Amino acid sequence: MAKNKTTLKSELNMIKENFESKVSEGVINTINESNTSVKNSGILEKAKKKGDIAPNFVLYNALGNPIELKDYLHKGKVVLTWYRGGWCPYCNLTLRKLQDELQNFKANGANLIALTPELPDKSMTTAEKNDLEFEVLSDIGNIIAKTYGIVFKMSDEMAQLHSFGLENYNGDNSHELPIAATYVINENREIIYAFLDADYRNRTEPSEITKILKAKQYNSIKIHK
Repeated sequence: MAKNKTTLKSELNMIKENFESKVSEGVINTINESNTSVKNSGILEKAKKKGDIAPNFVLYNALGNPIELKDYLHKGKVVLTWYRGGWCPYCNLTLRKLQDELQNFKANGANLIALTPELPDKSMTTAEKNDLEFEVLSDIGNIIAKTYGIVFKMSDEMAQLHSFGLENYNGDNSHELPIAATYVINENREIIYAFLDADYRNRTEPSEITKILKAKQYNSIKIHK
């Protein structure tokens, strides 16, 4: 009998609990206050949602090849997800879980594309490290993420917690990052599913995406407030 797979949520919570066991209460409060501030900014209400038309884009992958959303939609649906960067353990875990579910996406007529504000050489490192089998595109300056309305600027206090050199990963000092966002887009560029969360430690379950792809009626949306 096959072992039950652990959920992404349970593993994300383990990362969170392990992190919080090693840092001060002040750091935990800074993160919680930042997440609350992002949520209260109205970003969840302004972001693209179910029923909206997904903005088209052309971005370059780590090999320097142009990738256009419309081209992928000619092949079928697209699962479009954002991650902050290879420095983020929550993002790395999520990408691995998406990779595990990828065969089910493809079996239901969908391809997976991940966008990141990381520079191309950094995103290639992330892709190789996680042994990914889908496109990882560099959205330098969060240009495309901004058209989807999912970009926020970190507070000064939160930026100080990223003293490892975020500017070296993203190539700028903007301190802007995408929120946790995953969309399912149909062949007509209509968003048929949206997961949006102001807390970067929360992500959609890959199995939930498969359920959406299998559904005859795309009537699901999950916006976490």
